[in-house]
Amino acid sequence: MSEEGFRGPQVCSVVGITYRQLDYWARTDLLRPSITEAQGSGTQRRYSYRDLLELKVIKRLLDAGISLQSARRALDVLRHSGDDVTTANLVLNGTQSVLAQSGEEIIDLLKGGQGVLNIVPLSGVVSELDAAIHDLVAPALAAQGRGRVRGDDRPPAAPRVAGD
Repeated sequence: MSEEGFRGPQVCSVVGITYRQLDYWARTDLLRPSITEAQGSGTQRRYSYRDLLELKVIKRLLDAGISLQSARRALDVLRHSGDDVTTANLVLNGTQSVLAQSGEEIIDLLKGGQGVLNIVPLSGVVSELDAAIHDLVAPALAAQGRGRVRGDDRPPAAPRVAGD
């Protein structure tokens, strides 16, 4: 699944957004698919795992009441960070976003007079995303164990008999 990327409907299911939101965010360059962009009618966008992670962060920010403009700035911080974002916290105040790697860094920001609007622990986002992907692919993997893949109308292969 992840080798070929995730299609739009799969992304919507995993992230918890509508297709209309996904389409709007791609058209406005909030997040364009990194594997394959739509090339006109009938073609599909393909999103990477990292794309899904960023979309999940955007959704979490919007659900917390953060404006789309602030979510864009926060996403820029994530994209330009060389740090391991899976263990970091995204800290947002009114005008800027900062990636804090530890609780001490968050306390330092608060002591420095930073008015914090929201703290997004990214490890939670990663575990939620992984669980949603597992729920998406589990039925297909189970179907493969029975010799069929969802959407595959071919009969299962005949069992091998000793001596064949």
